Formats: sequence, structure tokens, C-alpha cells
Amino acid sequence: MEPLRFGIVGACGRGASFKTACDASGQVAIQAVCDVYADGLPAAAERLGAREQFTDYTAMLDRCGLDAVVIGTPMQYHVPMAVEALGRGIHVLCEVTAAVSIPECRELVAAAKASSATYMMAENYTYMRPNAIVREIARQGLFGTPYYGEGEYLHELKALNERTVWRRRWQTGVAGITYGTHSLGPLLTWLPGDRVVRVCCAGGGHHYVDPRGDHYENDESTVMLCQLRSGGLLKIRVDMLSDRPHAMTNYQLQGTDGCYESARAPGEKNRIWLRSRAKDAGTWLDLNELAEEFTPAAWKEHEATARTTGHGGGDFFEVLDFIAACRGERPAPTGIHEALDMTLPGLVSQQSIAQGGAWLDVPDSRDW
Repeated sequence: MEPLRFGIVGACGRGASFKTACDASGQVAIQAVCDVYADGLPAAAERLGAREQFTDYTAMLDRCGLDAVVIGTPMQYHVPMAVEALGRGIHVLCEVTAAVSIPECRELVAAAKASSATYMMAENYTYMRPNAIVREIARQGLFGTPYYGEGEYLHELKALNERTVWRRRWQTGVAGITYGTHSLGPLLTWLPGDRVVRVCCAGGGHHYVDPRGDHYENDESTVMLCQLRSGGLLKIRVDMLSDRPHAMTNYQLQGTDGCYESARAPGEKNRIWLRSRAKDAGTWLDLNELAEEFTPAAWKEHEATARTTGHGGGDFFEVLDFIAACRGERPAPTGIHEALDMTLPGLVSQQSIAQGGAWLDVPDSRDW
């Protein structure tokens, strides 16, 4: 089987981190790299083993005979670059979030519908081993009827704002949930067929200033409540500014017959209670006690390889799924509508917080 010819844009930054997963898959040839930082491109091309290098994205798409492109650029470029590739029939694996506005979401859906190529969003937190185990337990119905969940992304990045300056505008320069797919994405995979239909959003205030003395527009802690189509409720908290240790992958799930709480600090365990497995109503199990039974087959087969890639193995498994989608073997698990199920609630939350926390409807991209 011929390897897929990939182009990686943002190759001097986040895009470069896909190399390990692409190499580990054994099914990808990195044909070209692209970045606006011309001085860093030769080193990036050598590091990624790329045959060609470009500072012009359009030129890369037109000249390299690519099968697919990996978009690892700042958020505001995701949609324009994805649309351009889809218009040429080139498959797209795009970093999160899918878009930075609702009109952009509509543009992306139109491009995906008109294209022969596949769009997939690279939400790697859904693939992390604990999240994959919980997904399988939920798939088998052992939580009963899930009706509440929480996701948190607590990652202080004030200094990173100054090194990757786009974040100061698109992540901490807007009130509301600007970077919520890492928190919401895994929860939605535990609730297949469900989606967020309404949100409200509020913040905890503005207590820090940037090096220029300006307050960040994003609240230090922002909370979005999400009403599900099923009637359930999710709470999403994002905090990229508070001075505190990282706690980037906090999740909870509550159902009629079970609940799950992820570890919040080093040394803690991911804990789960299932009515069908518990000794009594007050005893938690370590999630690892159920790992042999509920770890997905792909994780068991590829764990050693996945551990060598980024984001707890998430980068490897999302690349495998993307390759399978490109080859027509199975649909992309985070295709266009799943990507917008994860992205649109945060964009609507930005409208909600501007309206004093009003509950607002979240559009369904399937209706566009």
C-alpha cells in the first residue's frame, strides 16, 4: 500500500509534533512542510524528513500532489486553510478549535459538504487511555443513563501568550470559552448521539494584567453550563490565567448506575464506581482495575508505540483514524459535525457572557 503524502503547515511549531505519530503509523510520507518563519523552515524540513518546503500555503497545495494536509497553525487560520485544501480535494486534519466564529463554522461546513475529501479535527484528548477506557465502559451501558458531566482545562499560560502572540487575541483576548474542546470533547464521546443544545456562561472576574498593564479580556476562570438534547447537564471550566499548578485533564461523569472522577493531581488515581462492580455504595475502584477488561483493542495493540507520541498517545491514535478515513476504511470519528459539536458551544458561550449569562441555543451544523 502506497503511503499517503502529507503536507504539514505550522511546521516550525505545533505541526512538527505530528512527525512521531506519522512515522509510527508506517503509512505516511511527509512530502512537504510550510511555515511563515522562513529562517526555521530548513531545520523543520530536515527534522520532519520533508522533501519540499514552502512559506506559501497555496503553493504547497498546488505543487506537491498532496493527499492530505495537517493544519497546526494558530486558531484564526484553521478555517481559511481547511477550506482551501478541501476545495482541492485534499483531506484535512486540523488542530483545535475548528473555528473562531459561527460564520466561519458555516463556511467550513459548506466546504466539507462540497468536497470529495475528509475533514477531521485533531481533538487528541478523546484518545487518552483513561478517556478511552471510560468511553468503552459508557458504550457498554455500565453507567446506566448518564445525566451529568464535568470537564476542566486549567492551564496557566500568561508567559506563553507573549511567545505565541496569537493566543493573546484568540484565547485570552475574548470573554467566554475560547478553548473548550479539550474539556467538552471527551465528554461527548462518552455520550454518543447526544449534543449540546443550549449554553450559558459566566466568569470569575479579571485579576491579572499582561506585561503592557492591560487586563485580559478572558476571565481567569470561565464556566459554561451545557444543556444536552437528552436533558442532561455538563459543566465546562476553562482557566488559562490563574496562578496555580496545571490540572488540564479533569473529568467527571455521573449516571444512574455509576460515576467517574479523574485524578486531579500527580499521585492521585482515576476513580470509578459502578453499581454492577462495586462491593458497596461507598467504595471507589481504581480505573486501572478495569483496564484489562475495557481498554479498547487498538490501545492494547499499539500502546507501546502510542506512548512514544504526544498527548498521552492521543496524537498517534488520531493520526491512525485520520489515515483510515482518508483511505475510505471508516468515517472520521471527529468529522465535520462532531468537530462543530465540540466547537460551537464555546462560540455561543462568548455571546452568552456578553449578554450577562443568558441561556442561548447552540445551532446544529447538520441543519446547515
